[in-house]
Amino acid sequence: MKIYTRTGDQGETGVIGGRVPKNSVRVEAYGTVDELNSFIGLAVSSMAEDRYSDMRADLLEIQHELFDCGADLATLHARSYKVEASMTDRLEAAIDRYEKETSALSHFVLPGGSAAAAHLHISRTVCRRAERRVVELALQEEINIEVRTYLNRLSDFLFMLARAANAREGVEDIHYVRGGQVFRTRS
Repeated sequence: MKIYTRTGDQGETGVIGGRVPKNSVRVEAYGTVDELNSFIGLAVSSMAEDRYSDMRADLLEIQHELFDCGADLATLHARSYKVEASMTDRLEAAIDRYEKETSALSHFVLPGGSAAAAHLHISRTVCRRAERRVVELALQEEINIEVRTYLNRLSDFLFMLARAANAREGVEDIHYVRGGQVFRTRS
């Protein structure tokens, strides 16, 4: 199989159900999800297998789910979708699980700390951008809204995972010091 097809040489690409310009909001949305998936792969590569086996397994599952998000976003006409609410529910349960490893959050956290946390923070910011692209697409065309919800929760998950990675490394989160306490303590 040849990797090049030449079908995109005129500035269009194939999606499920037809062809669209390569600069369409739809392509931008699923392209940003693909970029996110690559950054998550980079984050995984920075995590020692022994210390991060659970996180690595969660992130591998998320990488598969991001392909599902991309497939749903690359679909022009409504059909059965791959992304379901249960995927977001699983993220919420994981957020709660990893939060137990971290200290109470009282201030904004600057991206950084350990290498793994820094990579996860980059993934989080790309996830937020992907979410913005999906919101823009949803204003213009029909999409699977579960993708938007999933990406919103995924950014929360990546934030919590970054904090948990720092905790596992014994590295303090870097607090934003030019502001006051902005979060209430846990109950």
